[in-house]
Formats: sequence, C-alpha cells, structure tokens
Amino acid sequence: MTDTRVDEIASTLRFRTILHVDMDAFYAAVEQRDDPRLRGKPVIVGGPSRRGVVLAASYEVRAFGVRSAMSMAEALRRAPHAIVVPPRRDRYEQASHQAFAIFRRYTPLVEPLSLDEAFLDVTASRALFGDAESIARAIKRQVREEVGLTASAGVAPCKFAAKIASDLGKPDGLVTVPTDGVASFLAPLPVERMWGVGPKTAPKMRALGYASIGDFARATESALEEALGSWGIEVGRLARGDDDRDVIPNAPARSIGAEQTYEDDLVGAEAIVPTLLAHARRVASRLARANLWASTIALKVKYADFVLRTRRKTLPQPVQDTDAIHHAAVELLERIPLEARRVRLTGVSASGITDGRSSLELFPDVAAEKRRKLEEVTGLITDRYGNENAITRAMLIASRRP
Repeated sequence: MTDTRVDEIASTLRFRTILHVDMDAFYAAVEQRDDPRLRGKPVIVGGPSRRGVVLAASYEVRAFGVRSAMSMAEALRRAPHAIVVPPRRDRYEQASHQAFAIFRRYTPLVEPLSLDEAFLDVTASRALFGDAESIARAIKRQVREEVGLTASAGVAPCKFAAKIASDLGKPDGLVTVPTDGVASFLAPLPVERMWGVGPKTAPKMRALGYASIGDFARATESALEEALGSWGIEVGRLARGDDDRDVIPNAPARSIGAEQTYEDDLVGAEAIVPTLLAHARRVASRLARANLWASTIALKVKYADFVLRTRRKTLPQPVQDTDAIHHAAVELLERIPLEARRVRLTGVSASGITDGRSSLELFPDVAAEKRRKLEEVTGLITDRYGNENAITRAMLIASRRP
C-alpha cells in the first residue's frame, strides 16, 4: 500500500461515523408484509382487550393520532375502523435477525437497542464501502430487498445526533448530520427531541424557558442542574453535540420482561399465580434463546384503581429457567398486599443480565441443569411448530378462561 493511500485512510478515520438504523413501524410492517390484505390499511398490533396497550401502529393509523404505548381503548376511540392483530414475536425476531445480519456485513460494531433498531460504528468501514451515506443507502436497499421492510437511517459523528436524525427522516428516510455541524443541527429542534424529555417533562422545561435543544446548549451547568438535577449536566453536553459514547457490540439487554392487562380483574393469589407462570415462561424463553442469565427478578402488580406495586429480589445464582423465575415471582407476590383488591395487570421481569454464570459452582445444581435442558427442548419445539403454545404447562391449561 502506498504512503499516499495510508495517509488517505488515516485522514478518513480521524472522524467517527455512527449510523442509527431504525425499522419503520416494525411490528405493524411485518404484519402487513406477511398478509397482503393488511397492506395500506390502518393496522394496530396488540391484544384484543380494550384494556391492553398498542404495541405498534402502522403509518396509516398514525394519521388518526394512534401511537405505540397508547391504551387500546383510546386507540380504537380515535380509529374505530382500525384492524387489530395479535403480536407474533417469533416473526418479529426472525425479521430482526435478517436485518441485523445485513448490518454486520458492513461492520462488526453493531449495538442493538431493540429488535428493530441499532447503532453501527462504520468509521473503519468507509475505506471499504465508501462514505457513510453510501453505506446507509446500501443497508436500506438490502433490508427492503431481502427482508421486505423499510428502514430509516441517521448518519452523524455521535450516537445522540444519529438517533435524532433517523427519527426526523421517517419513514424510509436518510438524514446526514455534517461532521462539523452537530450543534447547529441540534439547536433549532424542539425540546421534546432531547433524550429523556417526554410529554410530562416538556411543558415544565418550556415554562422554565427551554423551548429548543439550543436553549439547553446555551444554559449554564448550574441552571441545568437546578432545572433537571444532576442529569442536567449530561443534557447540556448532549445539546452541544458532546457525545463520546462508543458503539458497544452485542451489549446484553438491561432487562427482559413480560406483562399482561386483563379484560376481567383478578382477585386473590390463586388467580394471579398462574399468570406469573405464563410471564416466567416467556421471560425464560427469551433468556434461553439469547443464552443469557438473570440475577434479579421483579414483580409488577397494578390494581384496578391503577395504583402500581413492584417488588424485586436478587438471587444467589443467575437463572435462566421458567421454574426458578416463577418461584421467585411467587415469593415476591407474598410481599404485595392483595386482600380483596382487584388486579388489572401483572408482570414479571428479569434484570442483572449477563451472558453466562457470574461464578463457577463447585457443586453444580443438577436440578437447575435439568430445568435448563427442559427450557432448551421447549424452545426447539416452539421453533419447530412456530407457536409458543405448541408445548405448555398443565397449570396454564387449567387456568385458561373460556
């Protein structure tokens, strides 16, 4: 390689280049892809219960103000003509796997944020595949051709700006932030675009005089601390485009959870315990598929009056199986006041996640190893028949309501 070429590559690598790739209306788009009858129609992915929440909304139904995380009752009030389809996680995971395989053709530095979005560090990839915008266009094209879905991409020198850029271009968009223009790009954007500033926080910020990200950038650290606490200093840094966070490939999930809102309220532990088994099974399945282990189990119970109670427990050893997670959840249930209170939602989550046991055991737990193998076999059967209920627990069959 000539000295001139070496100098060119070195010059290219002086500036970091981050992509944020986000699949458009992912769950709803998968449903529309798989069922031609849904294409161009207002589609909501979620449970049939009006007390449930919207997991995803197609762009056709977003025009009526429907958004993910909205209550199903509110969504159907806004769009009574919408088509509600139940979620099929196996299909979403399959599409996600295909898309991420495309990302990794261009760089090994891929940091998943969820099934449908990721950061990619393509700094070193530019010498092989061209500039970052060309890489983003190639990824978008291959996702469309091979997965049958559209994706939006943001290109920037840092994570924060790349993520905002991808959001601004949706759907099927591509927005590039100049290497020396991050602060200028961010400054005019409304305060709601700032990481961590949601619908409840934004009005408070506006009342304090922060209407745009540029207002955060110009504020002093003391003013931001007074408005936002210790988090305010980080907000100021991000607003000025000062974000040196690395793309961390294969970062383990912070938590994995499952929950459900019930059409009819549950009363008493006898009615709740089987729901915890169903949640534990889903959490264990996701842990086992990713070869992850969890050391902390949390239980969520929401009463009919919307009061929320949570309890958590750190286990002596990380776990991966349904029985261990369910056992911990049942123990936590004993710490939540039930009496005659009606319960509308239950949930179980696992955190403290690692990609292996945190410590070696001198005397391995034979029973735990059997449970792990059972989880593995259950997963194989589920994959074989494409249905998470292909094999289930007797307690769940007995507890199902007509």
